[in-house]
Amino acid sequence: MSARIGVITFPGTLDDGDAARAARYADAEAVPLWHADEDLKGVDAVVVPGGFSYGDYLRAGVIARFAPVMSSVIEAAHKGMPVLGICNGFQILCEAGLLPGAMIRNAGLHFICRDQWLRVENNDTAWTTRYEKDAEILIPMKNIDGCFVAEQATLDELEGEGRVVFRYVGGNPNGSRNDIAGIRSENGRVVGLMPHPEHAIDALTGPSDDGLGMFYSAVDALSVSLAAR
Repeated sequence: MSARIGVITFPGTLDDGDAARAARYADAEAVPLWHADEDLKGVDAVVVPGGFSYGDYLRAGVIARFAPVMSSVIEAAHKGMPVLGICNGFQILCEAGLLPGAMIRNAGLHFICRDQWLRVENNDTAWTTRYEKDAEILIPMKNIDGCFVAEQATLDELEGEGRVVFRYVGGNPNGSRNDIAGIRSENGRVVGLMPHPEHAIDALTGPSDDGLGMFYSAVDALSVSLAAR
């Protein structure tokens, strides 16, 4: 039985098709989830993809946080379901309280679109077990509200508890505190990052296939529960 990974589509989502393709590359079934529905269709994990949900009106991710589907995602995440938030999805997870901190406009106020090196700081999450710790991976990024900020106490907690998952290397592109590119929840089941792993699943179409490891990691994390069914 293959893992079923749900991919949410909000008005303004851009990367749901790419996230679904990445799930299929990892031998999972990609299940489309609509923002206005609370039904998660029995999926085993959820990807909150990138784009500009609801046009990023008011603040990036803040309207999507109140979409009916997110009520179900929040409930499922609290029960241990793996959830991955990519770019706008990371912003949504922060707004929903599943991850701490907030995303603000990039330093320099410019939209950034480039291939970015990341260092894997934590490979003990539902989305990173396929990586070696301290491995450097090449992942595309594209954002304007990608600067991660948090109170110093929160930053100290994230660092002290090993909850920084990815860190920018070779220069900080957007001014994020502590060069943070991605973080995890306390239980390691929820991960958010600004760069786009779903755009790095095939060396023919991306700068690498380094992003595929995140989707294989989720399938690995689900394998025990799926085998017991």
